[in-house]
Amino acid sequence: MRKIKIIFLTIISSFIFSFSVNSKPVPESFADLADKLMPSVVNISTTTTIVTNTNPFPFQFPPGSPFEDMFKEFGTPQERKSAALGSGFIIDEKGVVITNNHVIQDADDIIVRVNGDQEFKAKVLGADPLMDIAVLQLETDEKFIPVAFGDSDKARIGDWVLAIGNPFGLGGTVTAGIISARNRSIGLSRYEDFIQTDASINSGNSGGPLFDMDGKVIGINTAILGRNGSIGIGFSIPSNSAQIVIKQLIEFGETKRGWLGVRIQDVTKEIAEVEKLDKARGALVASVAENSPSEKAGIQAGDIILEFNGEKINQMKELPAIVARTEVGKKVDVKIWRDKKEIIKNVILGRLETSDDFKISKNQETQKRNNEEIIESLRIAVRPLTKEDIKNRNLPNQTTGLVITKIANNSPVANSIELNSIIVEAQKKKIRSADDLRNITKEVLNSNQKTVLLAIYNNQNQRRYIGVKLD
Repeated sequence: MRKIKIIFLTIISSFIFSFSVNSKPVPESFADLADKLMPSVVNISTTTTIVTNTNPFPFQFPPGSPFEDMFKEFGTPQERKSAALGSGFIIDEKGVVITNNHVIQDADDIIVRVNGDQEFKAKVLGADPLMDIAVLQLETDEKFIPVAFGDSDKARIGDWVLAIGNPFGLGGTVTAGIISARNRSIGLSRYEDFIQTDASINSGNSGGPLFDMDGKVIGINTAILGRNGSIGIGFSIPSNSAQIVIKQLIEFGETKRGWLGVRIQDVTKEIAEVEKLDKARGALVASVAENSPSEKAGIQAGDIILEFNGEKINQMKELPAIVARTEVGKKVDVKIWRDKKEIIKNVILGRLETSDDFKISKNQETQKRNNEEIIESLRIAVRPLTKEDIKNRNLPNQTTGLVITKIANNSPVANSIELNSIIVEAQKKKIRSADDLRNITKEVLNSNQKTVLLAIYNNQNQRRYIGVKLD
């Protein structure tokens, strides 16, 4: 009996020893690490000029009226300044700063605050809307303390992380948490492979760094879930993906992504069964662009891409990111599944930014921005909801409304509604145009109530009612 006891205790001791060796201790404090990193994290404030036309007539034309566009040009242009806040971090002693593109997009002036009291003007060296990254240069000869990038591929679920930024304009704020998940896609941009963290991230943290316990940047904080602030679900662009884009923006002032020239879709279990593929994997080619690298290499609609340049494609969403980070002009092997067998095609990659696909996509984005209108009473910019929006966000087909594209800091909806939310009703009335919303909010302002009830679809496509106090 004593012998069995000894064996049992030996096993338990070995387990405890093994656990203590393989697991990392919980930090007693983040103070030393935060103290070291704070001088490299900056606060960013921008101002943007928004021009709108006021109605010169004492009445409104009905939505869709041919007179609406005819007399629009007679409106008086009105300019107003919109301010925004964000975060960033220094990667070079000469004052090179990394942030999100959406923090500085269309800004007239960019002011960067370092160490809480030094302010510098900054210029944009390059920006990439597709990955939401921008590179700034501080306009000064001063030297700064930079931080280094870490290897985001080595970051594991459960690892401790530190986020530093400028939430709600409060200045340098440190929050801690763990990596909650990897390889997240939430539909914000074309190339998504987010690190998810429960470190508290709020409005104003955008563009700030996510640090590992060695003080290396493993992510760029870019998005949160939750209308009223952090709910423990934040997203960061992995440093390994970001560095490729940052290097190109610094060197060329623009990106140079690889381009294959195919439109792809998921391989479902049913498709895999019909094609006699062992399981649902790869990316199904729905169509091939004319004169694209894929067409020249002989890739056809109906092919299933299983590997690209030696990297296996498990899910369709992996392919665009892998292609984008591959050097333009490189000859790569593409393994495809056709006629129930594997074959190899040699493709010489083109450049995405010079392709017709990219130009069409860019024109569509410009057109969306040009359709923006200002709702003065709410201090927001909106654009009409499109059929493409309805399809991409999987909304009911008959949905009408307005997509929120900008929110001023002093907007009455700033703390309750997110960018890209869709306003579908006001005071229980359907919204079909910006004028609908203007008229309803005007009626509310002229009443004793002063509160408008909005029905929205948030960024998770959940329908919600929000009461907004107008001033």
